Amino acid sequence: MTTSNSTNFELDVAEYIEEAFERCGLELRTGYDLQTAKRSLNIMLAEWANRGLNQWTIEQRTQALTADDSDYSLGTDVIDILSAVVRRSTTDFSMSRISRDTYLAIPTKTTTGRPTQFFLDRQITPNLKIWPAPENSTDVIHYDALTRIQDADGAINTMEIPFRFYPCLTAGLAYYISMKKAPDRIQLLKTVYEEEFERAMGEDRDRSSFTVTPQLSFYRVG
Repeated sequence: MTTSNSTNFELDVAEYIEEAFERCGLELRTGYDLQTAKRSLNIMLAEWANRGLNQWTIEQRTQALTADDSDYSLGTDVIDILSAVVRRSTTDFSMSRISRDTYLAIPTKTTTGRPTQFFLDRQITPNLKIWPAPENSTDVIHYDALTRIQDADGAINTMEIPFRFYPCLTAGLAYYISMKKAPDRIQLLKTVYEEEFERAMGEDRDRSSFTVTPQLSFYRVG
């Protein structure tokens, strides 16, 4: 049997939108149709981030430390930090994440030492706060950053998603468009979308063994 020997099937933004319109029983006819669909697509990608469907956007990044400086601004594309370590020479030391309340309750934020804890202040420009403040300017934090999915921009652009999530994106966009243009299909398309979303979430989870590590409260150094 002859096969294609091809694994490069990929849709661009316009093709996703056209497929979604067809599922709504509609035709993509005007520039405004394209514009409003792209807007819906970008709103849906924000929903995905809120629901945790973006594990493929995890990037390992670094943050150089400065002695006595405990606050660092990160890239605006950073949604969250999943894990972090401090690298000193060739040795990595794990850091534990603490809440805003726990960080605020630390009585001596100017204490210096090897940083052991961090709090991510998730503002428009995320701010990483660490404790204790670094005792040198040679340590480096290595962290796994969950970053934003790239926007759907030009119609000929492709989307930054893995192949296995194409059905979820198409179903979700059809549902979003139906809320504006095909109200009679909202319930059907919502059901399909939620089913595809659950499958996508199942594929997006980390399959490593699950362990529970108790979170340590802060401690004084020195």
